[in-house]
Amino acid sequence: MRTEDLSHWLGLAANLAVLAGIVLLIAELGQNRDLMRAQTRHALSMGIVEQLVAVAGNNQFASVIRRGETDEPLTADELYQFRARTRALFRYWENVHYQYREGLYDEVEFASHRDAWRAYMGLSIGAVRLWCEIRMEFSPLFRNELDGVLPTPTC
Repeated sequence: MRTEDLSHWLGLAANLAVLAGIVLLIAELGQNRDLMRAQTRHALSMGIVEQLVAVAGNNQFASVIRRGETDEPLTADELYQFRARTRALFRYWENVHYQYREGLYDEVEFASHRDAWRAYMGLSIGAVRLWCEIRMEFSPLFRNELDGVLPTPTC
């Protein structure tokens, strides 16, 4: 075999090795993207679970949330608790909305979240009142989304 032929085959082999490396890199990037999506989904799920557990595991706090949602009288400290927890809930929802816009949720999954928001806002007088007070603190896209699920154009 001549030196030129050997150089040609070695160059071809090197190019194929580079191409194979690029294909493997693309596959690894896809796996990393999927892993990051799964971690983000897990963090989102744990966020709402933590909020639910906080209410379920504390009778006093559960009473505050129930009374705040039904517009029953609250002390100043209880009102602060209700508002802080409900603000956190709205921030969680805003994050879910952002993740949906970024492609983490498909339309069917996000529609379930939207339905849950609609149900909650339909039952919680206190949450609707708070939303109307603080809605300008949230991104315009989320604000429009949540405004769209209110039982009536309240704000």
